[in-house]
Amino acid sequence: MSGLGTSFGNGAMSNSINEIDERGSKDAIFAIGTNTTECHPIIGVKMLKAKARGTKLVVADPREIDLARHADVWLRLKPGTDVALLNGLLHVILTEGLADEEFITERTENFEDFKSVVMKFTPEYTAAITEVSVEKIRQGARIIAKAENTALYYTMGITQHTTGVDNVLSVANLAMLTGNMGKSKASVNPLRGQNNVQGSCDMGAPPDVYPGYQKVTDPAVKMKFEKAWNTQLSDKVGLTIPSVLDAIEKDKVKILYVFGENPMRSDPDINHVKHCLEHVDCLIVQDIFLTETAEIADVVLTGVTYAEKDGTFSSTERRVQRIRKAIEPKGNSLPDWQILRDIISAMGFPADYASHEEVFDEMRVLTPSYAGISYKRLENGGIQWPCPNESHPGTPILHVDKFIRGLGKFSAVEYREPAELPDEEYPLILTTGRVVSHYHTGTMTRRCWGLNGAHPEESLEINPKDARKLNIAEGEEIRVTTRRGSLITKAQVTTRVPKGLTFITFHFTESPGNILTNSASDSITQTPELKVCSVKVEKVN
Repeated sequence: MSGLGTSFGNGAMSNSINEIDERGSKDAIFAIGTNTTECHPIIGVKMLKAKARGTKLVVADPREIDLARHADVWLRLKPGTDVALLNGLLHVILTEGLADEEFITERTENFEDFKSVVMKFTPEYTAAITEVSVEKIRQGARIIAKAENTALYYTMGITQHTTGVDNVLSVANLAMLTGNMGKSKASVNPLRGQNNVQGSCDMGAPPDVYPGYQKVTDPAVKMKFEKAWNTQLSDKVGLTIPSVLDAIEKDKVKILYVFGENPMRSDPDINHVKHCLEHVDCLIVQDIFLTETAEIADVVLTGVTYAEKDGTFSSTERRVQRIRKAIEPKGNSLPDWQILRDIISAMGFPADYASHEEVFDEMRVLTPSYAGISYKRLENGGIQWPCPNESHPGTPILHVDKFIRGLGKFSAVEYREPAELPDEEYPLILTTGRVVSHYHTGTMTRRCWGLNGAHPEESLEINPKDARKLNIAEGEEIRVTTRRGSLITKAQVTTRVPKGLTFITFHFTESPGNILTNSASDSITQTPELKVCSVKVEKVN
């Protein structure tokens, strides 16, 4: 995606988590679009400890998140203006002579095209778009560029936009312009939102790749997997989630198998999702609880929790780690690999795997980045891919001598507005996220007495100025409406959001935030724009 290689395209960190513990007064952290202390609490605490040791902290976020309160510079940007802000920072670095000229010359290409776009993003021009002051733009750029090592962190506040790819490319531009790639305590570090998301992508979950990000369109890759699995395979790229829903509506997809996912709460425009899931001929759900999606399924397959299974998880820092069964599965539930094996066998394919380790061993034979990782080696601790052979120690830092593609490519990225902007009917902006007590759609955390007790119900954050205009008081019931749906919740009147912005989570079935969100998506990844849409808020009489 970024022109640097697979690590950004699949969301893996280029460096390691524990490097945060090594940062001191000569280093800096730039966190953009990541509420780290609530969504990745352990990493967030490490960042705050680094700040206490003198590490400079620059934070870009519309809300006053915990990191913003501790930041040396808080860039409180208007939602959806990330490209403009990043281009403004890049402009300051270029015009003030702070760029790493040696790195640019030796390790990158397309610099002049990139520069031609960035040069129009003066601090004044950027401030007019982002609503971040000229002085703060300059201060943030200087901290990022002058530190010996600057690490960039982002999450879904960057990717869940119609310009998600542009946002990631702009972050990569910043890392390359300052020479913060391929070295310790630096680089670009996307933080994965859920446990083992990295592992599922590594194993070929994206629709265009086999395990190890080997392209389905590559004839040699196709031939390799056909030989290993003794069957013919397609060389056509599969469907993304939005494309699957569209295909269901057009009767081109007849069966949908949902595995460990709850699209009835996690996907945008829930009313549309519900329509599609009720329309499909056969809906199969494999999960550990009867989720909102499982409730409307034709078939439910009961998997097991992390404590009831053996295997591996791969973390956001590319670290492959063993997990071991602590208790026996409850009732008729089975480990996921056994369910899938039995279904494949029932469909006439001889899937005669006898153990989870056997599945892993077959995978690593076919996956160069995992080839040197074995269960035996993992007994001594996790190993970070790529690990090409069993004598290789793993790779804590990517892109040390060169990028996977050779030279890192600067991208000329123009600013584009979000798909939906406020108007007279829907005058406010809505953005979404998480709270520290809950995880994703609340499937597990809302069944935990302590966590649910800490945050038992939904509320909408709204600025006091907007609340006064609408005659809304703290704790009052309000109706929140977009072009896609409406919900009732309580008002949380707070300066944590600026005037014109509201915030809601997607943890609560009673007030499902994603009934409101926009399914407009990035044209390349088709990731929906969950972070920006227009909304109206009314007091419930």
